[in-house]
Amino acid sequence: MAIRNIIKEGDPFLNKICHPVTKFDDKLGVLLDDMYETMHSADGVGLAAPQVGILRRAVVIDVGDGPIELINPVFLEQSGEQECVEGCLSSPGQYGITKRPMHVKIRAQNRKGEFFELEGEELLSTVCCHEVDHLDGILFKSHVIHMLDQEELETLK
Repeated sequence: MAIRNIIKEGDPFLNKICHPVTKFDDKLGVLLDDMYETMHSADGVGLAAPQVGILRRAVVIDVGDGPIELINPVFLEQSGEQECVEGCLSSPGQYGITKRPMHVKIRAQNRKGEFFELEGEELLSTVCCHEVDHLDGILFKSHVIHMLDQEELETLK
């Protein structure tokens, strides 16, 4: 496994739409493993392939309940609404209040190409939405209703 460079906001690569994953091979496994290592080393809870320079529909997530891999994810349901504090490994040190669905249901594939469904609420819902947005070239700031300054961040800690 290797830690990859995370592309930062402002790089036009982050605005590109990703292609579906069609090969479920060892190369995909290496990418996913590297993405986990990169995400954990940066203290993140999610990372999308375009953030490490790969235009494929692949996401890794770990909100504390174990690793989740979403390959070619598609939302089946989104319901409710929540406001949450959101940041991004591609926008270090920047946080904002966003509005996201409270509940999501997603159909995706695992690293072997097998289909599965995932349901998530609250933080998991937010992270799923955030990372799938990356696959469509969308950054979290497009959902921000208020960017937080340093003083506001300190009150949240």
